[in-house]
Amino acid sequence: MWFWFAVIALLCWSGSDLFSKIGCQDASDKYSHLKMVMAVGLVMGLHAAYEVFVAGVEINAGVILTYLPVSALYILSMAIGYLGLRYIELSISSPICNSSGAIVAILIFATQGIGELPPAALAAVACVCVGVVALGITEAREDPELRKARQDACNHHYAKSWIAILIPIIYCLLDALGTFADAKVLETLNEDSANVAYELTFLAVGIVCAIYVLGVKKQSLLPKQEAPKYVGAVCETAGQFAYIYALADTEHAALSAPIISAYCVASVLWSRIFLKEKLSFKHYGSILIVVAGIVILGILDI
Repeated sequence: MWFWFAVIALLCWSGSDLFSKIGCQDASDKYSHLKMVMAVGLVMGLHAAYEVFVAGVEINAGVILTYLPVSALYILSMAIGYLGLRYIELSISSPICNSSGAIVAILIFATQGIGELPPAALAAVACVCVGVVALGITEAREDPELRKARQDACNHHYAKSWIAILIPIIYCLLDALGTFADAKVLETLNEDSANVAYELTFLAVGIVCAIYVLGVKKQSLLPKQEAPKYVGAVCETAGQFAYIYALADTEHAALSAPIISAYCVASVLWSRIFLKEKLSFKHYGSILIVVAGIVILGILDI
């Protein structure tokens, strides 16, 4: 079953990328990222209720508080990632966001040393770093007329800005810090309880966002605009569920990890098919370098 859970995680997380992009790309709605947090919080809250009341997962205030720093890093990274979807193509954003594994590896190198890590691990980290830098340079130096010409096909234009690249990089850094902290905290917590604590914290943040967006800012929710957000939220939660079970089969973790880590490849494919995004050859070359590094890291299961 590990294989099917890995494939489900890949499809769900790439689907979350796609529908989150559709739900957050409207530049005229400056609260779209907060509405996305509301959607994910609601769906994760419902799943947490199932885990507690049906599956019997134990949860208490101590677990929630212990896991709170990790939850905060993950939730903040996702909110920033949703914000960035207004300013940059999904096919560029997703590979950068998914580069957090390389940052985790760098943190491990910095705190534990290189040790006996194979040269392939170092090469993979270098690939991701070089690819992300190359993407940034390509975005900054692209001719405005060429940018406009290739973006005409999808009827959605993005201004050339370092902020557009910086936002997914910030997501990547925060997510990496969350993953690094996660490994430390899970030494003392049950994984199922920690996941429920994360979902309940996300629910609380979603409620706060709802109070701000709906109560303070008096924003309305239009079903046509909000539906993709909730589809994306369901995909995100389902992907997390499948991911846990895929990696729970420790004998096949070295096989499931690279399958799951390649979900950004599917995200790029969906953005090309459904969003009609077109990139230059330099963009695709840089993305290929990033994806190669991510897949190698997945195979090595760092």
